[in-house]
Amino acid sequence: MLRDIKPPVEIANGWIWFWCALGALLLGVILFELWRWWQKRRAQVSVVPPVPAHVRAKLKLLEALALIAQPKPFCTLVSDTARAYLEERFEFHAPERTTEEFLHELQGTNLLLPDQKESLGAFLQQCDLVKFAKYEPGETELRGLHESAVRLIEETEPVEIKAESGNRKSGNKPPEEFVNRKS
Repeated sequence: MLRDIKPPVEIANGWIWFWCALGALLLGVILFELWRWWQKRRAQVSVVPPVPAHVRAKLKLLEALALIAQPKPFCTLVSDTARAYLEERFEFHAPERTTEEFLHELQGTNLLLPDQKESLGAFLQQCDLVKFAKYEPGETELRGLHESAVRLIEETEPVEIKAESGNRKSGNKPPEEFVNRKS
């Protein structure tokens, strides 16, 4: 059997390959520029600084006031907030310990002033009475506990030491240390 002659095969024009390669190159350049723009934009996104421990603690204590009619949840939130603040502020592991363990260990440190340690001990023991001994204080006592926690946080929140103006003129940087406000 004889086959018929095949029609001529059209050979692609050399210019088609040129235009395809040029299109691919253009697409690559566009994608690269979009990637660079996206990287710049991502780098420009402002990083929100973390909220300081004393600010978070004060906000939680404000939230606790909503629970003042319920002594046990109120005291739990207030004492947990104070303990968490002390842990974060002084890197002192407060929440995992009982009040007695915590106060005993705190006595061996100079993290707080003696009257602050005494005030904290009374505060935590009063909270423990409500949480564990089913003592139900009045709103006045609960507000007093709240004020004790706020006072502790305000007295111990970090404060930058301002350098004297003479140090700034001499080119010295102000020290970047923090102190206990009450000291």
